[in-house]
Amino acid sequence: MALTHNIADIRINYTKQALTEASVLQDPVQQFQVWLQEALESEVHEPTALVLSTVGGGKPSARVVLLKGVDEQGFIFFTNYESRKGHDLAENPYASLTFFWPELERQVRVEGKVEKVAPALSDSYFHSRPKGSQIGAWASPQSRVIEAREVLEQREQQYSSQFAREEQVPRPAHWGGYRLLPHYLEFWQGRPSRLHDRIVYEREGGNWQVKRLAP
Repeated sequence: MALTHNIADIRINYTKQALTEASVLQDPVQQFQVWLQEALESEVHEPTALVLSTVGGGKPSARVVLLKGVDEQGFIFFTNYESRKGHDLAENPYASLTFFWPELERQVRVEGKVEKVAPALSDSYFHSRPKGSQIGAWASPQSRVIEAREVLEQREQQYSSQFAREEQVPRPAHWGGYRLLPHYLEFWQGRPSRLHDRIVYEREGGNWQVKRLAP
């Protein structure tokens, strides 16, 4: 199938805002929270969506997940520990996160070490989810080959029946949270003529150093 447009000709001239060293906060996580709040207030579509990039077996892999928490310690997301990303992180506990808010002409990149969150935090978030999502966590052997969708539907019915009388669906041992502890954050603001603003925070000796990168 031929594309109906020449994608090489697709381009946008970014003009909305600027980003300077003087305008950013000294703490990059606080700066991220400011931008996230602005994305939320601007009603950006899926403002907490991010691309999680991992490496396993020497090969990179990326997928979209949702941010479920951010604090002075780091960035939290939840998933199946036995998924491909779970296996990647068990082998190589370093990852990167990429947020893109096109309506604001902004991107944020975060790099750091990843660790599992405390079981109590995983329990708390799991039990805050709709029951259907809780059943789904039991039913899906995430990232594994299955013969047909009917396999999922049968497993969903099985676990729905198993937990039908349970007041609270227990969290599967294979499902829980991760926290990325950042050592590098880059804030990108689109600017005219592709001369974008890129402000980077790097942790050096326990302190954050702020630098500007050429676009």
